[in-house]
Amino acid sequence: MTTPRDLDMVNLRLILVSGKTQDFIFSPNDSAMDIAKHVFDNWPLGWEEEQVDSASILRLIFQGRFLHGSVTLGALKLPPGRTTVMHLVARETLPEPNSHGQRNREKITESNCCLLL
Repeated sequence: MTTPRDLDMVNLRLILVSGKTQDFIFSPNDSAMDIAKHVFDNWPLGWEEEQVDSASILRLIFQGRFLHGSVTLGALKLPPGRTTVMHLVARETLPEPNSHGQRNREKITESNCCLLL
């Protein structure tokens, strides 16, 4: 039976690189850092081979982007009461923001064509 509170919560299905998945329920106010700590503290059975030494290296990826620690589920406008899929990876640091964008801009500015009038 679902309660009104359940409808306000966000169900996250976390996927490891190995393909293993586990569902967790979080509040829209929970941050990526809160989620990493909760998962670390409640490491699922069956994920033993992927166990890490610290919650601080767990990173969430949503729609191809690493989530910084302070971003909340509410800020992502995730639909409450529905399941959202994210990847969970162990990584010491996050990539620099726009690092791909900068490389792509550099490629775009390189040109060997000419205009004939």
